[in-house]
Amino acid sequence: SSLLLMSGVVVTVGLCRRLARRRLRSRPHLFAFLVEMFSTFQICACTNELSLLGNVEPKPHTALTLTYGFTVLHGLTLAGSTCNPCGTLQPMWGGGTSLRMGGLKIAAQFVAAVLARVFMHFIWSLEMAEPHFGALSQGCSSPMQTTEIQAFCIELLFSVVFQLAVLRAESVNPKYRVHLIALLITMLVYAGGNLTGAIFNPALAFSLHADCFYDKFLSYSLVYWIAPSLGKFLILYVF
Repeated sequence: SSLLLMSGVVVTVGLCRRLARRRLRSRPHLFAFLVEMFSTFQICACTNELSLLGNVEPKPHTALTLTYGFTVLHGLTLAGSTCNPCGTLQPMWGGGTSLRMGGLKIAAQFVAAVLARVFMHFIWSLEMAEPHFGALSQGCSSPMQTTEIQAFCIELLFSVVFQLAVLRAESVNPKYRVHLIALLITMLVYAGGNLTGAIFNPALAFSLHADCFYDKFLSYSLVYWIAPSLGKFLILYVF
């Protein structure tokens, strides 16, 4: 049921992106906003569902396999979208994207994060699959299982490694690049998932753990918003 749900989200987002391309090419700002919103919605919705499958046996092989598989699927179906506020900073910094367009895309990413969370909570309330039972009663299921300083350093390091890999992989054939990036993300999740969740995406972090941001806004914004953004700026400064 979970796999069918995530596959349905991917198909629906693909249809919405195609419709936007056909109808909104003459309105570039609205087109950019909707495409980025649809794409980020797909990643956030699927990752929300994947977070419930972390305890499926055999652990952690099933969760890591699904992480790799759906990361490849996202890379193949969401070409041209960043789905990450940190990734949107790069063209803004380099002058390839205007401040208005960059801000519009970041706004779309956070709107999608909220919509994905609301949508998944509605689906979980229907309890169509076993992992959905009791999912809404968890509240702040904190991914931070270490000190704030260590969590900050881990998310900063992971953001630097990921953004550096993305830059270095730009010259790789796209059909191989998507697998390299997916493998890296899976390795980072394996290495730090039990400590911070290995998210390094501010919009995705908010979609997954909004309740935690409400309860401990300063610490969570420091770890899941400021740390990955700082990592991106470090990469931009070096390169």
